[in-house]
Amino acid sequence: MHVVKTGKRLETDLLRKVQRTPTGTFFVCLPRAWSQEHGLQKGSIVALDETSDGKLLIDPKRNDEPVPKVSSLTVGPYLSREIVGHYLLGSDIIRIEAKERIDFDVRNVVKRTVASLVGLEIVEENVSQIVLQCLLEPSSFPPEKILRRNYTIVAGMHRDAVSSFVEADPALAKSVIARDDENNRLYFLLVRILRTIIQNPRLGEKLGLTTIECLDYRLAASLVESMGDACVQVASKTLELPRDLRLSEALRKLMLELQAVCYDAHEQALKSFVNKEVACAENVRQLRGKVEVLSDGIEAAAKEQSLEVLPLALAATALVRQIFEHSVDLADLVA
Repeated sequence: MHVVKTGKRLETDLLRKVQRTPTGTFFVCLPRAWSQEHGLQKGSIVALDETSDGKLLIDPKRNDEPVPKVSSLTVGPYLSREIVGHYLLGSDIIRIEAKERIDFDVRNVVKRTVASLVGLEIVEENVSQIVLQCLLEPSSFPPEKILRRNYTIVAGMHRDAVSSFVEADPALAKSVIARDDENNRLYFLLVRILRTIIQNPRLGEKLGLTTIECLDYRLAASLVESMGDACVQVASKTLELPRDLRLSEALRKLMLELQAVCYDAHEQALKSFVNKEVACAENVRQLRGKVEVLSDGIEAAAKEQSLEVLPLALAATALVRQIFEHSVDLADLVA
C-alpha cells in the first residue's frame, strides 16, 4: 500500500484487491484511518449509491441530519461582495456581526444585497448582529430550468435593447437596464446550485448532472449573463442619443436585421447546448458571414449620420456583435 505525505495529513492510495467469500460474495476492506475518522465500528451501517457511470459511493453518515454550512462576517467596506461570495459558495447561514452596533447604512446594504439573491432571507436581527439564511432546497432547482429562465429574460432584453436604440426610445432602454437585476439574480442562483451539486454527488445523480456537465453549465450561465450585460450597454447608448433624433431608414433597417441574425444565433446556441444538437451548434457558426456583411453595411450607413450619432451607432453594433460571439462560445460547448 503506497502512502503519500501531503501537508499535515497522510493520504493513502485507496487501491484495494477484491476478495470473495466461499459463498460467492465479493468484498473489499475499508481503510482503517477513514473508518476511525468517521466513527465506524463493527456492525456500523454505511450506505452505497451507484452512479450512472458505475461508481459506488460510500456514505458513512447517510442517515445523519445535514449540518448547515455557517459563515461569519464582520462589517466592512466589502460586506455586500462578501455576502454574495458566501452565498455562491453554498453557505446556509451567514452571520454578520459588529463590535458595537450595526448602523442604518450597513443595514440597507445588507437588505439590498439580500434582495439580489434568490432564497436568502434575514431571519434574525439585533443591535450588533444580522443573521441571513438561505431557504432553498437545491433539488427543487434543476440547472436547465434556471438557465432557460435566465435566457428568456436576456433574449427579451436583447430584442428591446436594439429596438430602443433604433427607435431612440429612452423608456424602453430604462426597462432593459432594470431587467438586468433579475438576470443577475438567476445567474447567482445557478452558480450556487452548480457548486452545491459538485460538492454533493448524490444531488448530481438526482438531477442527472455529472461534474463535467456542471462545469459546462457554469460556463453557459456566464455567457448568458454576459449577453445581458451587453444588452444593458446597448440600452445605455440609447440614453446618450440626442433628443428628438431619428436614425436614417437605411441604418434602422440594417440594425434590425443584425439584431434578428444575432437573436437567431443565441436561440440556436441555447437549443444546441441543452439538447446536445451538433447541427444547431454548426448553424450558429455559419451565421458569421451574415453578421460581417450587416456590420459593414451599418458602418457605411452610420457615416451618413451626424458626428454625435456615428460613435454611438458603431458602439451599439459592436455590442450586438459581442452577443453573437457569446452565442458562438455557447454553441462551442456542444461536443
